[in-house]
Amino acid sequence: MTKRITKKSEPETGHVEYWKPQSGWWYISAVISVLVALGVDTLVPDSQFVNTLPYRVFLEIFITTLIVLWVISFKANSLRKILYHQAQFIFAVGIALTVWDLLSTKSNILQLPFFPGPAQIISVIVSERETFLISSYYSLRLFSVGLILGTILGISTGILIGWYQQWYYWLFPILKVIGIIPSIAWIPIAVVVFPNSFIAGLFLIVIASWFPVAFMVSVGIASTPKVYYEAALTLGANERFLLTNVAIPNAVPDIFTGLTTATGFSFLTLIVSEMIGAKAGLGWYINWAKTWSAYDKVYASIVIMAIVFSIILAVLNSTRNYVLRWKKGISK
Repeated sequence: MTKRITKKSEPETGHVEYWKPQSGWWYISAVISVLVALGVDTLVPDSQFVNTLPYRVFLEIFITTLIVLWVISFKANSLRKILYHQAQFIFAVGIALTVWDLLSTKSNILQLPFFPGPAQIISVIVSERETFLISSYYSLRLFSVGLILGTILGISTGILIGWYQQWYYWLFPILKVIGIIPSIAWIPIAVVVFPNSFIAGLFLIVIASWFPVAFMVSVGIASTPKVYYEAALTLGANERFLLTNVAIPNAVPDIFTGLTTATGFSFLTLIVSEMIGAKAGLGWYINWAKTWSAYDKVYASIVIMAIVFSIILAVLNSTRNYVLRWKKGISK
């Protein structure tokens, strides 16, 4: 039987296995694919009137970064594994950019304004950078406050449901009913009840994040092995100690699972809520650009949202890995 080899820190802390961590040829191919994208942008004539300079600079910076990181990785084995792990994905990105550029800017098969090429999107991001920064700030402010409040409410509700039978009796049916209703379904009520779009959006994000966090916390507390309680009681623990030092710590991995789900739901709710009644934010900007048929700005906004959401998830995963570092190596 072939034994499956994994990193010790992967199973419980959110790490993924490295895919072909020793395959240097894939990384070389990835760099070449981005070079091909740069060559196509530089050498093939344009069929659309597009400012390709920002896109060209982006590709040059991308290639330079890949080469510099590769050189550094010869003295950093962990960095090399990460680079090789991402190599096939970078290769696919380079090919996708090349094909996309050929079909749009270079041949006009994908015509403006409905299907802008990568050069047009990068150009819009650069030219509208101040607007994107302001919109991102307003979106992140609303998202952060709503997610924090929803998480606090969710953890509190989850502890009550998971620990106290009476609270479970009264709150769990409410959680089941409200939780299965998409948060965006509350938009008509939120617009009428709350005085402005910010508070209405805040309410929707709190609802979106409350259910997954509350449910996972209650599951984590309820699933605490009985032997943990028995061991603590043997040492003279009281009920408060059992809750704060046994049940809640056991639920921490479930809390992060619920928080990850809540982050996705909240971000979706954020964009939808900003499209209705808001006067700032990425969702508002998309709605405004769509009204003027500025689809290059719509695609640019989507790219910005993908970057912002990826950063949020990366921060959340890093926090989870740090908090749960004590679980490294427990299982393989």
